[in-house]
Amino acid sequence: MDTIEQAPASTPARQAVTMYGRPGCGPCRATERGLESAGVVYAYADGAAHRDELAALGHTQSPVVVVRDGRGAVTDHWHGFRPDLIAALAA
Repeated sequence: MDTIEQAPASTPARQAVTMYGRPGCGPCRATERGLESAGVVYAYADGAAHRDELAALGHTQSPVVVVRDGRGAVTDHWHGFRPDLIAALAA
């Protein structure tokens, strides 16, 4: 993955969701279940392999969910199990 860049104010509607997690992480599994239940299409990536990029966004805990626009720029991100934000992605 290249360096994570912030999106400009105006972005296309198409989005890509990546969940960065780690093995044995309860909140990671809860987030995966939440994304799947909500019908959100996402990719899974090992958070340890992307530690520096995630830290640049201010995240040091798992899981981290990153939403990118059609150009690959970050439009939203958070860490932890957040059913409210998962529901917003599905809306």
